[in-house]
Amino acid sequence: MELGKLIVFTGPSGVGKGTLLRAILEKYPELEISISATTRPPRQGEVNGKHYYFVSRDKFEAMAAAGELLEWAEYAGNYYGTPRTPVEEKIQLGKFVILEIELVGAREINKTFPNALRIFVLPPSLAELERRIRDRAQDSEDAIARRLDRAKIEIDAADEFDVQIINDDFDIALLNLEHAIFSPGIY
Repeated sequence: MELGKLIVFTGPSGVGKGTLLRAILEKYPELEISISATTRPPRQGEVNGKHYYFVSRDKFEAMAAAGELLEWAEYAGNYYGTPRTPVEEKIQLGKFVILEIELVGAREINKTFPNALRIFVLPPSLAELERRIRDRAQDSEDAIARRLDRAKIEIDAADEFDVQIINDDFDIALLNLEHAIFSPGIY
């Protein structure tokens, strides 16, 4: 049996990662999404083992200390990380596993799983990214400024990735994502 592939998928907030991911998963249901572990409590409708693995802070810290996480970070007072065993088992079974994570986690994966395919989604411009974030109407002016400042840092790191996809025309971006994932022997 041929080994699968770990695909790291990242880009700044508002760039359209989630929309691209939903579209590629709809087209290719055989792709697997990695499920993260978190110490935050479940939100309404979230199911343990489907949306996240919800664990205690002590359990998470023990997992990190034992090397059971491919990457982890703390955001807003909660830990988030990628359990190693489910990802490795799926790859051994020939599955392509997508890991949608932040830049910090993507850099960690490069250390723990250096043969992963790393894809970075870029906006066509910072002005367009700002428009998309504002169109969501979810953030205060301060939050928008913080997102844009963080986006600039993340965009500067795009060259660290194997593939950069500009999400200007959605259909073209989706075709480029499909090509990056499924073209044999490229990565």
